[in-house]
Amino acid sequence: MEEKEKREGNKTEGRFSALLPIGVFLVLFVGVSLLTGDFAAMPAIVAFLIALLTAFLQNPKRTFDEKLRTAAEGAGDDNVITMCLIFLAAGAFSGTVTAAGGADSTVNLGLSVLPSGVAVMGLMIIGCFISLSMGTSMGTIAALAPIAVGISQRAGFPMAVCMGAVVSGAMFGDNLSMISDTTIAAVRTQGCQMKDKFRENFLLVLPAAILSLVLYVILGSGDSYQPQEAYSYNWLQVLPYLLVLIGALAGLNVFVVLVGGTVLSLLSGLITGTIAPAEIFTVMQGGIVEMYDITVISLVVACLVSLVRKNGGIAYILRVIRSRIHGKTGGEYGIAVLTLLVDLVTANNTIAIVMAGPIAKEISAEYQISPKRTASILDIFASVGQGLIPYGAQMLLAAERAGIPPLQIIPYTFYPMLMGVTVLVFIGLRRGR
Repeated sequence: MEEKEKREGNKTEGRFSALLPIGVFLVLFVGVSLLTGDFAAMPAIVAFLIALLTAFLQNPKRTFDEKLRTAAEGAGDDNVITMCLIFLAAGAFSGTVTAAGGADSTVNLGLSVLPSGVAVMGLMIIGCFISLSMGTSMGTIAALAPIAVGISQRAGFPMAVCMGAVVSGAMFGDNLSMISDTTIAAVRTQGCQMKDKFRENFLLVLPAAILSLVLYVILGSGDSYQPQEAYSYNWLQVLPYLLVLIGALAGLNVFVVLVGGTVLSLLSGLITGTIAPAEIFTVMQGGIVEMYDITVISLVVACLVSLVRKNGGIAYILRVIRSRIHGKTGGEYGIAVLTLLVDLVTANNTIAIVMAGPIAKEISAEYQISPKRTASILDIFASVGQGLIPYGAQMLLAAERAGIPPLQIIPYTFYPMLMGVTVLVFIGLRRGR
């Protein structure tokens, strides 16, 4: 019944007024942030709840119970529930592997094998591996930023260049990691397999990563960095990251991979003494709690989008898009621009994907774009925006640790910039073929 209603809704021209709840969210979130100068002044969940209330007040011809049923159907969608469960499983793994010392050992392992003559490029390489393993750009920046500061001070490299390399590496894994919340959101909103999305995504961003590394080699040439002490690491603590990475690439069920990684992290923590037996469940809880916000936001956004679709909002957006873009290439450009714009106003790449995902899925169905391609474009351009905006959490954290303004770092975050450019070129080349 619901699928029939969706198909019928797509045949109509839709209504612009149905987009009012989304407008309310943007006005509240962006307006309060601009007035206060703080993007944390208006919590996203509060703005979304007010927008959801606005959606409930629309369309008086329908009863409140009917609207509630529509919202519940949106939140109860298979992909939405699966996405939320994966968020929580990823949180459990992140909490246990970090408590077991995996993050520190992984950073030290990278620094131990890093040649002194390519320190700046090495920061990006280590950042790529850590973020790919941990699935979090914020955690990667928090772990690597102090090391980047030390390298800058001792070797004389510009602080902004070192931090740009750290942010670039962090965004690489944020976009590609199997346990990144952005990857989970992109895959589940489009209904494709993680391994398929990874392969499609990797081929699109590989040129940008290589070009970025070359630029960091050029900027970091002429000086070398000699660590003052040897970095200690334990392979047993690094092993859970490798297990999750290899298992996900092999196509194993994501829940099996995350549960296996969590168990192995607990065992490594117990063996190395970094986790006490009494802390086994509390360290898991700590990671799960960190995923509460994005899980609840995903459910609320699903309710909101379901009501907006029912009222004709999605049909209106599709009508506008159809009038301006044509063909598969135009559809891909449309998804890219849509995702980038949503990220610029939300300053959160995961929320941007959750919001833009349902619309992108409709566009991909309209223009016969494969789900893995759509998921890749969603994740890529959300990361492009997040890696370049001065008010994003990643850039603010890097600037705070470096003691410099975010605008000084942005010119040296080569990877997000080149990622956007190269993917747009690839999309254009498809038109040529």
